[in-house]
Amino acid sequence: MVRAHLSRGERSGRRPLLAGLAAALLTSAALTAAGPAGPAAAAGPDRAPAAAARPAAVPRHALTGYWQNFANGATVQKLKDVDDAYDIIAVAFADAAGKPGAVTFTLDPALGYASVDDFKADIKAKQAAGKSVILSVGGERGAVSVGDAASAANFADSVGALMDAYGFDGVDIDLENGLDATYMTQALKALHAAHPDVVVTMAPQTIDMLSPQNAYFKTALAIKDFLTAVNTQFYNSGSMNGCDGQVYAQGSVDFLTALACTQLEGGLDPSQVGLGVPASPSAAGGGYVSPSVVNAALDCLTAGRNCGSFKPPRTYPGLRGAMTWSTNWDASNGGEFARQVGGHVHQLP
Repeated sequence: MVRAHLSRGERSGRRPLLAGLAAALLTSAALTAAGPAGPAAAAGPDRAPAAAARPAAVPRHALTGYWQNFANGATVQKLKDVDDAYDIIAVAFADAAGKPGAVTFTLDPALGYASVDDFKADIKAKQAAGKSVILSVGGERGAVSVGDAASAANFADSVGALMDAYGFDGVDIDLENGLDATYMTQALKALHAAHPDVVVTMAPQTIDMLSPQNAYFKTALAIKDFLTAVNTQFYNSGSMNGCDGQVYAQGSVDFLTALACTQLEGGLDPSQVGLGVPASPSAAGGGYVSPSVVNAALDCLTAGRNCGSFKPPRTYPGLRGAMTWSTNWDASNGGEFARQVGGHVHQLP
């Protein structure tokens, strides 16, 4: 995910994964879906905490979309303009604060809000409509680093404070420049202890979820008792190994299903796995697929139909759903993702 005038997918120097990664993975796990709440010190531009947010009822099958707190050529939206099909809205992004690990959030004037209170009112309105609004940390250029116990505590405290100040339901982890599994786990467990109903999602790059030994995967497994969803970015990846050890090219139904299979067979509950894709060709540097391909991948994984050449070893009817970058790029593309993929996600068994 990127800021300024770059699309989320304009990365350089991505290293290709060598073929031959074996897939000796385990099934399992259980999940408790989650939402917001809990006390903490205010950290918003005005110091009075917002009213406590209601627990978010994340649906069994959910559509997640990132909402851009910046202008980059995609449709500029206020939060209230986000299509109703989106069940989880990830506000992108929080920024690094003064203390190591701490984050802050500043509303971009380019969005046209008259005040921060108007933004908070939009959050409450979305929540009243049954949506979860969470704060995403990171992006391609994000500089947040959680690498020791002190920064883990700072991260948990600052995110909790922003939840209280703005009414956010939780946090999304989109750290694309490295993640320490030990201390991010510590930070998220501390946040969960203070806010038991917190919604926690992740958006790792494809390469970060190829093995349970990877830091992102380790973190997801370490918090799977309260993790809501991992929406891996199945794009900007080139070719990658699937759970059967075969190599699949991005931009295909097989890429989505064979790589999601690694997570589904590697310890995450199906309800914790979502398919992350760009909302339009302009939203990423590579890997865009049409909504029909996303829907075919959802059908393949949940019901064993509409698969490509890869056939998963079993079906996963509890699959959480799909994610896109971004609601803004979706709006620029006529709302096709929300309409087609959102409609399909909500009709899954």
